[in-house]
Amino acid sequence: MKEENRLKAQERMNDSSVYKAMEQTQRVMDDYYLDGILGLLPYGIGDILSALFALLYVWFAFVKIRSIPLALAIINNSLRDVLFGMIPFYIGDVIDFFHKANRENMQLVRGFVEGDKEVIRDVNRKAVQSAILIVLMIVLIIAMIILLVSLTTWLIHLIGSLF
Repeated sequence: MKEENRLKAQERMNDSSVYKAMEQTQRVMDDYYLDGILGLLPYGIGDILSALFALLYVWFAFVKIRSIPLALAIINNSLRDVLFGMIPFYIGDVIDFFHKANRENMQLVRGFVEGDKEVIRDVNRKAVQSAILIVLMIVLIIAMIILLVSLTTWLIHLIGSLF
């Protein structure tokens, strides 16, 4: 991002109500553990609901900052959070309480707009990788949903056959 564009993006970021909403979302989802609490809803529903909050970051990256690589990195991060959260037997729920995807998204946005060379290099390096991983993660999330539904159905039948 050129320096002139970066300054304009910083102005848009600081003046944006969406940016303030992103900060509030990050605080509520990660600092107050709403992400982990939502993750307790069955069948991955809570994980998908918490991922919807990432749409704020994606929209901000596309519309306000106008950076496709940043948006791809945010999408990648959010889908990884959904996938980790859907691991069965509450393992994913424990991971959800420690993995701070919204905080990572805010750090990506801030670092990218402020010109942090390490963040920019990381975002640009992951742009192509992110596009490939996004497709892979969507397939894995669908497979995880099918697995969770099958496992739950099997457990219900097993418990039902005992009585």
